[in-house]
Amino acid sequence: MSVVQNFKSHLSELFAQALRAVAPEAGDTSITIERPKQAAHGDYACNLAMQLAKPMRKPPREIANALIAALPKTDFIEKVEIAGAGFINVFIAPAAKQRVVQGVLQAGAGYGRGHAGRGEKVQVEFVSANPTGPLHIGHGRGAAVGDCLCRLLDASGWHVTREFYYNDAGQQIDNLTRSVQLRCKGLTPESPEWPEDGYRGDYIIDVANAFMAKETVEADDQRYTGNGDANDAEAIRHFAVAYLRREQDLDLRAFGVGFDVFSLESALYTDGKVEETVKKLIASGHTYEQDDALWLRTTDFGDDKDRVMRKREGGYTYFVPDVAYHWDKWKRGFTRVINEQGADHHSTITRVRAGLQALDVGIPQGWPDYVLHQMVTVLKNGEEVKISKRAGSYVTLRDLIDEVGCDATRYFLAARHPDSQLVFDIDLAKAQSNDNPVYYIQYAHARIHAVLGQWGGDRQHLLLADLSPLESDYEKVLLQKMIDFPQVIETAAGDLAPHQIAVYLKDLAGDFHSYYNASRFLVEDERVKLSRLAMIAAVAQVIKNGLALLGVNAPEKM
Repeated sequence: MSVVQNFKSHLSELFAQALRAVAPEAGDTSITIERPKQAAHGDYACNLAMQLAKPMRKPPREIANALIAALPKTDFIEKVEIAGAGFINVFIAPAAKQRVVQGVLQAGAGYGRGHAGRGEKVQVEFVSANPTGPLHIGHGRGAAVGDCLCRLLDASGWHVTREFYYNDAGQQIDNLTRSVQLRCKGLTPESPEWPEDGYRGDYIIDVANAFMAKETVEADDQRYTGNGDANDAEAIRHFAVAYLRREQDLDLRAFGVGFDVFSLESALYTDGKVEETVKKLIASGHTYEQDDALWLRTTDFGDDKDRVMRKREGGYTYFVPDVAYHWDKWKRGFTRVINEQGADHHSTITRVRAGLQALDVGIPQGWPDYVLHQMVTVLKNGEEVKISKRAGSYVTLRDLIDEVGCDATRYFLAARHPDSQLVFDIDLAKAQSNDNPVYYIQYAHARIHAVLGQWGGDRQHLLLADLSPLESDYEKVLLQKMIDFPQVIETAAGDLAPHQIAVYLKDLAGDFHSYYNASRFLVEDERVKLSRLAMIAAVAQVIKNGLALLGVNAPEKM
């Protein structure tokens, strides 16, 4: 019996062969394989017969019988039954389920990976924080979700490009420049000259001191040296942006997050891409002049009102470079783009998409995709933590990493659906107890390695283990959990929902701990011993693979 890596995909192919035999004219019908809610209804169910009833003008049960008869002969399936109006329930052979252990051990780190993306390009833009201060916890959630999305898409066969977009132009950068300049001159936020919207965090002092000391900073592809002239606002602007970009990059590295491409808003202007976009929009006929301003008729594309492109006093509104930036993504060949951003960007989605439609360059409606995350509340000792001494007004990502570690920070920030508001409990994240899901999952992995260490045998022998003794209810549950893993990855990637991996791992760890507490592994019966050791070694591999998708380590000792 051969080892099947993805049971659902394998069943889909078997039914596709049956479909071509029974109804070749309907060969392009999509085949849906689902897990029944009740075990009595089999391991998997297919509604293909009901889909074919109308075009074939035959009763579903008659078609179901024909499909079953046309299924290729295989020892993968134990039996097939017809239920209700024509559902086909499939029962997988126990030996096929047991062989998943060998499949996991053979594939190792590759177990769970699929080909749904077919190697197509996808660009994921995430974090994209303004270079005006340290990354806050909201940026951290965006970093965790965005990075996990990239890992999921990569595991599902997509060719992923990770991109960070810096808004290094506009009013916020002006405020940053003024704040650093005043610090260079020895003024403080208590000074009358300090602007109301100036930045007050201690990090502004660090930037000013570095500039006055003529330090050199490197950020991504930039290198900039301060000149020590407190009156040179332009030099201060460039230095401050480079300095804070470097600081953000250091935070992201500490968080295990990297990027392939860094894009600058300022470059859209210097490279002429904003002007090119404006000219294209005017040429498309979707703009008009009113009240000495240039407007884009975004209501033609579903927006609730038209939007100003060029203000009366001159200068473009912020959504114009956004449209230029996304048009550039399209021209770079990214027919699929996913933007992971904070929920406060919700209002920009419609106008950016409208602007892209108004270009009339073939960009499809609904492009790009968006994943928006809600705010994060941080608790410590049961009370909300709101500020950081360094940032002055918010909790930084580095604060959390330093407090609870990278693993717990990443897991907690990715473990809930991005649409859900998140409460980050520092005390729970630090707890070494089963209440802490990170500890609970990592402890399962370490527990398994402790057992294998006690055994001390050659783990290559586990590949040849007789798996037929794996018949207990605990073992059947774990086998099915491991069988589900490739499909969980595919579904989570399709739903753009990395929290599904976190939920799966917590359930898998729980099933293992139950098995551990109810079973002995180093028994005298060599056949039983090797089968159980092979089983838990496979569980450890799946836990490790799943944690890797979240960017979390799988320790062998705790």
